[in-house]
Amino acid sequence: MALNLLSSLPATCNFTRLSLPLSSNVNGLVPPITRVQYRMAASTTTSTIKPADQTIIRRSADYRPTIWSFDYLQSLDSKYKGESYARQLEKLKEQVKAMLQQDYKAVDLDPLHQLELIDNLHRLGVSYHFKDEIKRTLDGIYNKNTNKSLYAAALKFRILRQHGYDIPVKETFSRFIDDKGSFKSSSHGDDCRGMLALYEAAYLLVEEESTIFRDSISFTTTYLKEWVGKHDSNKHGDEYLCTLVNHALELPLHWRMRRLEARWFIDVYESGPDMNPILLELAKLDFNIVQAVHQEDLKYVSRWWKKTGLGEKLTFSRDRVVENFLWTVGDIFEPQFGYCRRMSAMVNSLLTTIDDIYDVYGTLDELELFTDAVDRWDATATEQLPYYMKLCFHVLYNFVNEMAFDALRDQEVGMIIPYFKKTWADLCKAYFAEAKWYNSGYIPTFQEYMENAWISITAPLMLIHAYAFTANPITKEALEFLQDSPNIIRFSSMIVRLADDLGTSSDELKRGDVPKSIQCYMHETGISEDEAREHIRNLIAESWIKLNSARFGNPHYLSDVFIGIAMNMARVAQCIYQFGDGHGDEENTKDRVVTLFFDPIP
Repeated sequence: MALNLLSSLPATCNFTRLSLPLSSNVNGLVPPITRVQYRMAASTTTSTIKPADQTIIRRSADYRPTIWSFDYLQSLDSKYKGESYARQLEKLKEQVKAMLQQDYKAVDLDPLHQLELIDNLHRLGVSYHFKDEIKRTLDGIYNKNTNKSLYAAALKFRILRQHGYDIPVKETFSRFIDDKGSFKSSSHGDDCRGMLALYEAAYLLVEEESTIFRDSISFTTTYLKEWVGKHDSNKHGDEYLCTLVNHALELPLHWRMRRLEARWFIDVYESGPDMNPILLELAKLDFNIVQAVHQEDLKYVSRWWKKTGLGEKLTFSRDRVVENFLWTVGDIFEPQFGYCRRMSAMVNSLLTTIDDIYDVYGTLDELELFTDAVDRWDATATEQLPYYMKLCFHVLYNFVNEMAFDALRDQEVGMIIPYFKKTWADLCKAYFAEAKWYNSGYIPTFQEYMENAWISITAPLMLIHAYAFTANPITKEALEFLQDSPNIIRFSSMIVRLADDLGTSSDELKRGDVPKSIQCYMHETGISEDEAREHIRNLIAESWIKLNSARFGNPHYLSDVFIGIAMNMARVAQCIYQFGDGHGDEENTKDRVVTLFFDPIP
């Protein structure tokens, strides 16, 4: 399905650092440049720049300046960095480990309460502290019969699949499935808790189970909506379950950004009927300690961003360092992965800038020169570029070389530059294809659009970089495998693209941009926008099933950490674009940013 935009790059690599021109300004374009007249939407503002005797009409997306000042970000501080809180956390962890190490192998002990404990640890955002204990517990539960109720069977299935166990559907749900492989209508009775558990479990099904997926999602959704309609009056004992059901119907647990889900669930769990005070205290303290780590990461990235000058010089582009950092926390929040978060946020910031160069500001001739410069990875190729592109290329070039230096210093690995260069070149070629479509007024077919768009959404590039930021050791074998865009990258990227299109396509068309998946599908089929959006939502669900399948059977050199990042990237996209453009419009994510990074839990 990949578009044939990829070209090989030389295998040689060096660590040359480019020197930036000392006396230039953002409007200092290098002649000659052919005048390009863009077609523009009515609401798009333009700027006229006159290098030499030429006039270039440029678009502007009217992006607002960042609402997070550099000084404010640098002022962030937290008392939870202190040693006393770290010692308190260790004491609470020991108490939870004792809970997990109960004799779950006893014949007469129902493992359901252990599954519920593991589920709560995951939803509270602290399960990463207990990986070994959880694995031992689940190994013991795997072959135990916990299928006495729909709730127990569904919870077991979801928890095991969630942790990478390839647990079979039919054996797990044998009591509740008929001879045709469908769930019996009489299997649930009036069991909302069981139906909610089955609803959540269904989102972890894989490709060969797609028929059961559609069946179970359909009837559990119908049931849960009817149940909420009858019980949302908050009768005694129903309020907590109603909250969980409404939350799940909005977006299933498997599709949610883990860090935001943890913050939400901490509040809900506190008022729940089975709240464990030790778990609650651990979750609150851990959240605040991890938040302090994230603040230091964000301050580091903010200083790097200011040093590049891109936010200050390229005023047409989105200055979104905080939102770019939010993506990385969604991808991998655990405190020990600070290097990955910091470097990935820098990658995301560069991607945002380059995306705006192609989508908003650059002329077609300039974009062709920039694409060629990135493809050649040649400092001399920048001489024909206007200043704003030259600055961006130099920042990118230096950054990639610094990443390669880190790998050489820390792991004695010196072969990663060709892979990084190729991913940036492939991305710029995908961007350029869309720019040519826009300038010619061409509307691609839906298939043609998607073959390019899953690359232009930048997820393949981000994931290859994330591998290098987390792997130890980095291997040529893995880099070659990832370069071919295996399914774990492809379907994660598809979800990111489709979620982005659902959230941003209307705004992007208003300011002038290539038609997105929704418009391409409408143009091709003649259906309404509502019908096209429903089709895209169905494609997201299908892509999730394929992504679930892709997590199994990956080669040994792809770690669980990398697989988790690929899954999480899809989750972050559905979070960021759930209510519109949460990346370009900071107001859409402001509350989430404050909750995650600035306000500790009381």
